[in-house]
Amino acid sequence: MNMKAHLAQLGLTDHNPGTQIGNSNHNVGNDINSISPVDGATIGSTGICDASLYEEAIQAASAAAKEWRNIPAPQRGEVVRLYGEALRQHKDALGALVSYEMGKSLQEGLGEVQEMIDICDFAVGLSRQLYGLTMHSERPGHRMYEQWHPLGVVGIISAFNFPVAVWNWNTALAWVCGNACIWKPSEKTPLTAVACQNIWNEVTADLDYVPKGLSCIIQGDYKVGEMMTHDKRVAMVSATGSIRMGKIVAQAVAARLGKSLLELGGNNAIIVEPDAELKMVVPGTVFGAVGTCGQRCTSTRRLIIHSSIYDKVVDAIKSAYGQLRIGDPLDQNNHVGPLIDHDAVSAYSKALEDVVAQGGRVIVEGGVLQGPGYESGCYVKPAIAEANNDMAIVQHETFAPILYVMKYDTLDEAMAMQNGVVQGLSSAIMTTDLRSAELFLSANGSDCGIANVNIGTSGAEIGGAFGGEKETGGGRESGSDAWKGYMRRQTNTINYSTELPLAQGIKFDF
Repeated sequence: MNMKAHLAQLGLTDHNPGTQIGNSNHNVGNDINSISPVDGATIGSTGICDASLYEEAIQAASAAAKEWRNIPAPQRGEVVRLYGEALRQHKDALGALVSYEMGKSLQEGLGEVQEMIDICDFAVGLSRQLYGLTMHSERPGHRMYEQWHPLGVVGIISAFNFPVAVWNWNTALAWVCGNACIWKPSEKTPLTAVACQNIWNEVTADLDYVPKGLSCIIQGDYKVGEMMTHDKRVAMVSATGSIRMGKIVAQAVAARLGKSLLELGGNNAIIVEPDAELKMVVPGTVFGAVGTCGQRCTSTRRLIIHSSIYDKVVDAIKSAYGQLRIGDPLDQNNHVGPLIDHDAVSAYSKALEDVVAQGGRVIVEGGVLQGPGYESGCYVKPAIAEANNDMAIVQHETFAPILYVMKYDTLDEAMAMQNGVVQGLSSAIMTTDLRSAELFLSANGSDCGIANVNIGTSGAEIGGAFGGEKETGGGRESGSDAWKGYMRRQTNTINYSTELPLAQGIKFDF
């Protein structure tokens, strides 16, 4: 694969801007190096955003929001449609960059860009459907209704594992709703952000009604994110990352009574009922556990298997693991690529030590791979361990391909185990029993924001609202009515009579 050609197509060079205000680029040094976990090579670098550049960006975004909210929503949707078309043209290059900079398979990198395209399509339709409600007034000669207005500036903090899709889940909706966006990408994947902004600039170059500050990018570490979270001019902060990070963001935004949308950790489980079909269980579990090298918030961490079929299911999963090909994710013959960096490898190794120390048993050995093709030091073997649900290491989300398997005897017991973690993102049950499926989906079943039947925990469709409960943060992005999170609701009452009756029949004589 000619990565240099892809980088050139995306407008990337050895040194790239750390602050982008529309098509205006700024740098303060070149302090962020993008190191590929695929081969350990330096792809390029970006500058950083300091306080003065942040101030310039937020002022531009604030001014843009005031202009953009007066553009009719269908016209805003047309700009997003054009962006989606540009993504189609750059899909191969951007998908390859996602794979090379983050380490996920090329198929997943291309799939992530396709999610960007899909959410643009969704947002275009939404631009003509920003509906409010009408209500009957209790007062004669009055009419009541509600409408939705833009928030202003939406701040986005994204994680390395989905370096472009999650940003676009937010921006596509925020833009059609009339907001400006300012984005702090992960410092582990800075170049994909620059590429996205370069594509945006191509689209808007000749659109003089699109204000310059509508899309801004600020690169840097957590200190750059703190500028946004503490800034009252940022009406909402959408943050994707760890639970620890989410709690910090939530407290900072809440302290100024701002609005936050949090997409945090997952500790996702699949329950396997006695009547489950192995042809559904095996691919759903294996892809959920090893896809993106276990670095999805929806990755399958726990497999809760009925005791009567435990050995059969475990043997089938182990057999499938024996067929996994680990290596360069740009080679479509491989199933599993690298972890993001050496810190992630250390966390993976420590988790395998901890599960044994806490009484578990590793049944598919892990380990760090070495030798030709693994020079980056970021390639590891997907591992499986028998464990108890209440073990500290099982309760913790390790962002790596480690699957914990455990037994249950009754469905009530299984659902208690499924719900018995602080995270509440994704969940699944494998069963052909309608009663079991419906119980799992009922108020007495899964407590997660996503609950599936006969598919795995990993992945989501654009049409549904994505997000989780408990310490996953409670946020919702993407489909359904998630657009409402990017707007403020206003209730309106119009008196078209010649009198002024007061509500609840109150009399006020004067």
